[in-house]
This record gives sequence, structure tokens and C-alpha cells, in this order.
Amino acid sequence: MNFLLKLLPLAVFIALAAFLAKGLTLDPSELPSPLIDQPAPAFVADRLPAQEGQFDSRSMDGQVWILNVWASWCGPCVQEHPYLLQLAGERSVPLVGLNYKDLPAEALPWLARLGNPFTHVLDDRGGDVGLDFGVYGVPETFLIDHNGRVRYKHVGPLDAKSYSEQLLPAIDKLAAEVRS
Repeated sequence: MNFLLKLLPLAVFIALAAFLAKGLTLDPSELPSPLIDQPAPAFVADRLPAQEGQFDSRSMDGQVWILNVWASWCGPCVQEHPYLLQLAGERSVPLVGLNYKDLPAEALPWLARLGNPFTHVLDDRGGDVGLDFGVYGVPETFLIDHNGRVRYKHVGPLDAKSYSEQLLPAIDKLAAEVRS
């Protein structure tokens, strides 16, 4: 019995090391989302600039569209921005930009400097819309189908691989579903 008690710390250490090793192999961009295949939260948000009125997500009913959550203070958002510009040029899918917990006075010059790929630019200063979508941080990208269901979520900045191997095929698949 005394021998087994001496081995207990070693067994606990091995178990913790195994959990840590498993955690280190996980991809943080593959965080599960309870929204996948569920209806996207309906929302109304102010547009940027504010004089352009409000955006109602129900206006997107019947369309495949993308919600990209970004902010001017977000370094990784700068990294993914070229892919959003490329997407705007390659696909006719509406790209809705949700400016998350940011000031319009910072967001609008950021878009002017880097280019504006968005069909609609929305103000989420308070983070309410992001909260409804379960946003962990920025950037995050949601693909919403013509029935208003979230079909794909990408956490973190889009890169060449996630853009070409995940996002574009998912868009094309949903667009084909709409056509058939």
C-alpha cells in the first residue's frame, strides 16, 4: 500500500502531461460552435458611416452571405484583409463586415487605408451582435446559407489554406445548392 501511495504523484503527473500534450495538438481555429447548422441570430445594427441607416440581417434571407467580425485594433485582421478583398473580387456573395468593439473614427480610416471589401459595414461598438454569435475574439468569419443557417465558422485570420481549402469550397457548395 505504501508503495502505491509513492506512485500516486507520478501517475497524476503522467495524466496531466497527457492532457497537456493532447491540448497542444489542437488547432485553435477549429473551436466548435453551437451555431453550426443552426439559425443565425437575427439582428439589426447601425451601418458605418452612421448616416447610411440600419442593416437588418433578415434582408439577407434567400442569399448565401458572409459575416466577418473585425476591428481596426486587431493585428490579425490586417493579415486576413487581403483574402477578404480577394473574396470580394472572386465571388458575388455579400460580405458583411461587423466592426466589433471599435470606434467608427478608427474603423473608417482603417478601411480607407486597406480597402473596403464589405457590401455592408456595421457598427457593433457594444459587442451585442458579436455576443449573439458567440464571438471569442476577432477576426471570426461566419458563412450563412440561403435559409439563414450558419454553415461554417472560422476563428482567427483567414490564410491561404483556410481561404482556398475551406471557405471557397463551402461558398461554392452553398451556391450550387441555391441553383439546384
